Order: sequence, then C-alpha cells, then structure tokens
Amino acid sequence: MNRRESLKALGLTAVSTGIVLQACKPAKEPEAVVAADGEAQPGRQKFETERDKQLNSYKFFDAHEIATIGIIADIIIPKDDKSGSATDAKVPDFIEFIVKDMPAHQTPMRGGLKWLDMQCLNRFGKAFKDASTTQQIEMVDDIAFPYKVKPGMQPGVAFFSLMRNLTASGFYTTEIGIKDIGYMGNQPNVWDGVPADVLKQYGMEDMA
Repeated sequence: MNRRESLKALGLTAVSTGIVLQACKPAKEPEAVVAADGEAQPGRQKFETERDKQLNSYKFFDAHEIATIGIIADIIIPKDDKSGSATDAKVPDFIEFIVKDMPAHQTPMRGGLKWLDMQCLNRFGKAFKDASTTQQIEMVDDIAFPYKVKPGMQPGVAFFSLMRNLTASGFYTTEIGIKDIGYMGNQPNVWDGVPADVLKQYGMEDMA
C-alpha cells in the first residue's frame, strides 16, 4: 500500500465507486503490474503507475511557494533529538504530489500562500520566506489556533489547518515519521511454552 492509498484508507479522500467496482471484477486475463520505471512493482496496477508518472512529470508549485511550504512544514514538525524535521521527511515533495493528485487542494493552498505573503508584506515589508524566524513564528501564532483567531485572520487559519493536516499526513507516512511514533508493526512472538505457574495450578508440573 503506497502513501496515497494509506490516506484513502484513513478516510482523508474518497475512493471512486467506479474504481472499487472495477477492482472487484475478475480479470479475464492476468495483467502485468509494471512500475513507472518499467520494473515489476507488486500491488500496483498499471494505470496507477502510469498516473503517478504523469503527475510527477510537471510541477504545480513554483520555487518561492515550495520554499514557503518547507518553512511552514518545519515550524509544524521541527527537527528534534528524536527525529528529523518535516523537510527531512520530504514533506514538501509529498504536498506537491498530493495537490496534483487531489486538485481540490490547489486553490486553498496557492491562495493561502499568497494570503500569507500579503500579510507579511503589510506587516514586515517582506514575504513570509524572507522574514526573520521571529517574524515567521509571530505570523504563524496568529493563524495556528482556530479558537483564538483575531478579526481578519480566518483565511489564514483555514490555510494553516490544511497545511498542518498535509504536513502531518506526509510526515507520518514516511520511515522517519513511523519511527518517531515508535510503531513497530507486526513482530514475531516468542513462545516458551505454558508458564510454570499455570502448569502448577493444574498439577501438570511434570509436563514442563
């Protein structure tokens, strides 16, 4: 299961009914599953790899926008003693892919980035990415808390909420993020037989 499929399983996006029905139909002939680079990729349909290749063939965000996304993502999930930051986990690349895969995010993201820059230009005389760290945190503090929003900051709150959701989704579907929460996955059990106290309780010590 790839990252997009994981998000769909979590309910972050709807799966098309048509695709589900089509997937349930028995294929007339086995269809080879081929990765975008031409190599077999277990668990992926050919149309999936072709679509991924098409989405990766162009850029949606420009350099200024992707730099801004990276700064905000690292404010949301900074590097610490336990794990790397959001950009270490390539969250900006994830968000770039997601807005192409889920176009409904494009206008809110691009509009939110422009709104943020305009606010910073009016307040600090420079775009968000060019502001100082203190100024960036001040700006984020004004839009990070929906229940403490100041008048006129509602668009920023909506944008930051989307950024926070995408950043968390991107980070915690990577190896860095999975290790950060300590998820071990399925582990083999060690069976040493029936515990001695249980055997004694039933008078079966000699069977140990």
